[in-house]
Amino acid sequence: MTLKQEIVGNAMQMAVVNLSPGQTVYCEAGKFLFKTTNVTMETRLSGPSNSGGQSQGGGSGGSGGMGGLLRQAMGTAMQVGQRALAGESLAFQYFTAQGGEGTVGFAGVLPGEMRALELDGRRAWFAEKDAFVAAESSVDFGIAFQGGRTGRSGGEGFVLEKFTGHGTVIIAGAGNFIDLNPADFGGRIEVDTGCVVAFEEGIQYGVQRVGGLNRQGIMNAVFGGEGLSLATLEGNGRVILQSLTIESLANALKKAQGGDKQGPTGGLFSTHAG
Repeated sequence: MTLKQEIVGNAMQMAVVNLSPGQTVYCEAGKFLFKTTNVTMETRLSGPSNSGGQSQGGGSGGSGGMGGLLRQAMGTAMQVGQRALAGESLAFQYFTAQGGEGTVGFAGVLPGEMRALELDGRRAWFAEKDAFVAAESSVDFGIAFQGGRTGRSGGEGFVLEKFTGHGTVIIAGAGNFIDLNPADFGGRIEVDTGCVVAFEEGIQYGVQRVGGLNRQGIMNAVFGGEGLSLATLEGNGRVILQSLTIESLANALKKAQGGDKQGPTGGLFSTHAG
């Protein structure tokens, strides 16, 4: 069942979802805005892949039923543990329309755009931390850990949200979005690590040092404002970038509060204290 949704607004967009009777959509805690009175709201620790497990072992009885409950509990604990390590919300909120059509509103946490992605079961989507807003219950939410070396040097790239299954998932980012395909630019693009919002499965994500350990490389890192690393995206598939990074927004707010916390170089020697 296709999720009927409309993204409205400009500088701070929101998604208005129209649910059919019995249809369920879930969101990360903190992304809910409003709902009609016939839409029920339930908060659970389990993701959608575990939500339907309760009825599977109900008729088996005895040790089979206990085994099913134990496996479900273990699966939920692993999901919660992964989200805790990733710094994500520990719980999801589920909304279901009862007795007729219902409406629910969701939004991101930063000024910027939202995008509805349609999953067909063949390709997963990966997104930056906190990009997830809401999805149909037929879409599974997971955590993908990049390799330690790549992730630690890439900052935001260490932990990615992963969406699989069939249906609609809504994501949000900061500033304006631009859609690119690395295949249109020779197969590879290099971007600020904080600008990556989401990309399709099949795109190779990595992190590389900005220049070599020479004079120009040091100038790029210290005075260029990018630090030591750039994200690399290779392959043939959709990539969504954002025009505003969380770090640049935070630095602008700190500067407005009475001082340039970024320092005169704006790069490697940036300060975040205070």
